[in-house]
Amino acid sequence: MSTATPVITKNTARHVLWHYGADGGMQPGRGTQTLMVAIDAADMVGVERLRLGFPELVGAMLTAKNDIGGVEQLQKIAGAA
Repeated sequence: MSTATPVITKNTARHVLWHYGADGGMQPGRGTQTLMVAIDAADMVGVERLRLGFPELVGAMLTAKNDIGGVEQLQKIAGAA
């Protein structure tokens, strides 16, 4: 399984920023909100399973959550920085 992060789109970056309460965020629909809560709550096995169906969203959330400067990176993608 590839662990490469797919290209993160502007809307996905905005949704993840909203989820984490960061500047530049935009509230997504209820389904995406619920999915982000599930990704946040999942253990690493669950996260990898969710990545199979939602690679961009999981990649963006892990970027914000785990990477030094990840929120700033998403803000640049979102056009908020």
